[in-house]
Amino acid sequence: MSANGWFQIGFFLLVILLITKPLGMFLASVFSGKKTFLDLILRPVERLIYRLAGIDEKHEMRWTEYAVAMLLFSGASMVLLYLIERAQKFLPLNPQKFTNLEPGLAFGTAASFTTNTNWQAYPGGESTMSYLTQMAGLAYHNFASAAVGIAVAVAVIRGIARKETDKLGNFWVDTTRCLLWVLLPICLVGSLVFVSQGVIQNLKPYTTVELIEPQTVQVTGADGKTTTQTVTQQVIAQGPVASQEVIKELGTNGGGFFGANSAHPFENPTPFSNFFQLVLIFAIPSALTYTLGRMTGSQRHGWAVWAAMAFLFLIGVATAYWAEARGNPQLVGVNQAPSTLQSGGNMEGKEVRFGIANSALFATVTTDASCGAINGQHDSFTPLGGMVPLINIMLGEVVFGGVGAGLYGIVVFVILAVFIAGLMVGRTPEYLGKKIESYDVKMAMLAILILTFTILGFSALAIIKPFGTSSISNPGPHGLSQVLYAYVSSAGNNGSAFAGLNANTMWYNTSTAVAQLLGRFFMIIPVLAIAGSLAKKRIVPESVGTFPVTGGLFSGLLVATIVIVGALTFFPALSLGPILEHLLMAAGKSF
Repeated sequence: MSANGWFQIGFFLLVILLITKPLGMFLASVFSGKKTFLDLILRPVERLIYRLAGIDEKHEMRWTEYAVAMLLFSGASMVLLYLIERAQKFLPLNPQKFTNLEPGLAFGTAASFTTNTNWQAYPGGESTMSYLTQMAGLAYHNFASAAVGIAVAVAVIRGIARKETDKLGNFWVDTTRCLLWVLLPICLVGSLVFVSQGVIQNLKPYTTVELIEPQTVQVTGADGKTTTQTVTQQVIAQGPVASQEVIKELGTNGGGFFGANSAHPFENPTPFSNFFQLVLIFAIPSALTYTLGRMTGSQRHGWAVWAAMAFLFLIGVATAYWAEARGNPQLVGVNQAPSTLQSGGNMEGKEVRFGIANSALFATVTTDASCGAINGQHDSFTPLGGMVPLINIMLGEVVFGGVGAGLYGIVVFVILAVFIAGLMVGRTPEYLGKKIESYDVKMAMLAILILTFTILGFSALAIIKPFGTSSISNPGPHGLSQVLYAYVSSAGNNGSAFAGLNANTMWYNTSTAVAQLLGRFFMIIPVLAIAGSLAKKRIVPESVGTFPVTGGLFSGLLVATIVIVGALTFFPALSLGPILEHLLMAAGKSF
């Protein structure tokens, strides 16, 4: 560890803090229907969209209608992506003549991008997806799934803020305004920033170049025989990368144009582009905490939620940085300290341009949010370093979290925190003046338990059946980590992976897709039910018997504690694989 590394981590959190209020105020204005500086340009476009689509922007929906609209929109989008993948061979903008995706992989990918997971079981976008599929299929879903998450979060905020009504807003209006006012303008500017840093953006066929030094490689054929070949050329992949890169991070999607994701120099060429990507991932989730406070009229509560998220973030990044900077305990007698001749620590699987501090920071940020983008391989982290991303996702990715998903996820924990703490001290469980009743707690528990049973159920099945174990590259504790991480990442809609697992099989394509759909929509529906229930309640003035939730730092730490305790309670297999690995490595045992 170094002072420079800690400075970079601290500076990143400071920048996130500084943009939280202005962006949060802007989001509050957009979704409250107040005037913004973009109205002159975008309001005519918005009205035209409503007229063409037959949408009544003044119509407000109950939570059930809001949920049905969301499901129909997501379902239609998923079918469209599946058809594009299955027919890409016959569609334009395919200069490399890529063939159609097979049904299992196409279904898994369609479910993945629809749910904001962006789990990429295929070898890499540059070797599998045409330009049309990347832009009209995958990048479109990066926008659409992010807009759905933000719309649901706004509906939840309205449920908290409103009283004695069953209306939560209009899904179509919220989604449209999110796309026009928030995602598209930021992505337009952000993509130009990336281009200025060297991220490529074109529609050219791949370039073939002659190698300065030909390479001799051994190739195993289909008959099992090994032959020696001399490679004299290299194919350099390119394409519309910058436009996909910005929404990949801003929308906490994570699916990269290249298989190497943000470790690829065409996606992430400079230290500034790396920092900019990190800021984009946390920008909207952090700002939504201020939006929560502003729209509910309790700004102190908004900052309390932000404080809980920041506290958990610091715990995670400090643990990951310490574990990776410490190095590999199995390398006995090897000096792993940083010096003028070496970076020190565990550099296995890390991009040398970014080093340990930025790799640990990126891994923490991308799993705190439901992003899943990577600039290093999580599979190559030390056991405790790799445990941090795993725990982050198991917490429900509420440490700022995905766009929208992080906020409505933390609201679930806030409701549980208020209910449990109220029972413990004998006070009435109330949340911002609204009594928390059995229905609200049941829906909150349902949202948590669906993730628990999905993760543990699929993981248990995969590690006892050959169709699951055959894909494990490291039998033993690390193999358990690989499988557990796959389903944690899928159900948590993260998309990152312990890359040693071969997930491009019928079992993993299908099972992870089901986990992704359950983790996304069976989480959203109970959350919307909670919002509908809260909206119907009347505001009760605080009294001496009311448990406070606007106490700034105290409330923030309370929520953070409940999040940790909740994860330890509902995930009995929490990080078992990494813990076993760490103990074995400390004892000098191989596995």
